[in-house]
Amino acid sequence: MSTSAPAKAPTPEKPSRGPAYGLLDRHFRISERDSSVAREVRGGFATFFAMAYIIVLNPIILGNAKDMYGHHLDNGQLVTATALTAAFTTLLMGVIGNVPIALAAGLGVNSVVALQLAPRMSWPDAMGMVVLAGFVVMLLVATGLRERVMNAVPYGLRKAISIGIGLFIMLIGLVDSGFVSRIPDKAETTVPLQLGAGGHLTGWPVLIFILGALLTFVLIVRKVPGAILISIVGMTLLAVIANSVAHIPGWGLTVPKWPGNPVASPDFGLVGHVSLFGGFSKVGVLTGVLFVFTVLLSCFFDAMGTIMGVSDEAKLTDAEGHVPGINKVLFIDGLAVAAGGASSSSATTAFVESTAGVGEGARTGLANVVTGGLFAAALFLTPVATMVPSQAATPALVAVGFLILSSSVKEIDWADHTIAVPAFVTMLMMPFTYSITNGIGMGFITFTILRLAVGRAREIPVAMYVVSAVFAFYYLMPALGLT
Repeated sequence: MSTSAPAKAPTPEKPSRGPAYGLLDRHFRISERDSSVAREVRGGFATFFAMAYIIVLNPIILGNAKDMYGHHLDNGQLVTATALTAAFTTLLMGVIGNVPIALAAGLGVNSVVALQLAPRMSWPDAMGMVVLAGFVVMLLVATGLRERVMNAVPYGLRKAISIGIGLFIMLIGLVDSGFVSRIPDKAETTVPLQLGAGGHLTGWPVLIFILGALLTFVLIVRKVPGAILISIVGMTLLAVIANSVAHIPGWGLTVPKWPGNPVASPDFGLVGHVSLFGGFSKVGVLTGVLFVFTVLLSCFFDAMGTIMGVSDEAKLTDAEGHVPGINKVLFIDGLAVAAGGASSSSATTAFVESTAGVGEGARTGLANVVTGGLFAAALFLTPVATMVPSQAATPALVAVGFLILSSSVKEIDWADHTIAVPAFVTMLMMPFTYSITNGIGMGFITFTILRLAVGRAREIPVAMYVVSAVFAFYYLMPALGLT
């Protein structure tokens, strides 16, 4: 999951319709969409540089977590898995879906996998649940139920889920950077968090994070394309220089040090290490189903909104706002979720940074072919990606959290308290309980109860009754002696 300020699409220029187009023009309908090969190539490059930060950030989020056996995923293998899956799914969306919408590991859902699934099972078990969520998405598309399920959740709650995920990943960024830390239980205080390691900000690593956060927001405010990637690269170089001069401690798992050779063969060691149903034996059937449902929701609404938003920006929607061939696009998105789990890079989803390419004129899937090709090339630059410390990459989480919040909070109807209160519960319970599942479950239950309380039972979709009942039973399981 990711977000950024949409780039304004330029006024289409009349492309040359010479024989140079050939098969490209016929397959991608370049002329029909008033584009050109040159503009598609520019758009593909722009999208890649706007979202390339995920190659660094996704391994940091997953690599910092441990499964129930205390195992970490290898950072280099995660870089390979992330780039490989982004390349494959982006190319697939371009060639088959013919839309300029790139895909990569989603921010938010990778936190679900790292912080909720993995601690309760093994990594292969957790990734197996991601694959199952992808299968469910594809099944929903194939049966025509995906849009119906989406419509069952009130619009305000959908936005609250996005905001809650944004706040959650922002907190993760603050903690992983060392800007905020947990106070040990033995400390004589009721305050759960503190500034820095001991109530103060000290050391170069934290300074790198602060400078990175400020730089990221300055670039975003000035509407600089690729703001997040520029900040990560700049702060990484500064961290490498500082560490080479003073050999600074406190970087965490990744010490910023220039590799001897920036090019290396990709390590595919994590690809295919998946156990589809092993997680259910660890957590039980009901909890396992809820975990799959949480991954599903984390991908579901963000992808739908991104696909519609980017398509509208690229002028690919019809007069009623519908995207022609949307089911084909949604099916590929579901396949991408499963592919992300199969590669152990977490669920892959549509990236709103694709609007950077649309802003450069991209209108067809040819731009995706360029973006996917660049991700494939990045497979051989693993040593460069693994030198980035979390303090240089985590400002991106804070920035993404802000962008999600700023774009979604105004869409909630705060005057209708039967929506506003559940939305409030949803968005706050995610960071405060460190669980996206809790945010969704408590929000759904609150919505159903409030609508019943004010006599608006008929306005509650049947699916919401069912899901709320499942979540209520889930929370009652310990009291009933079922866990």
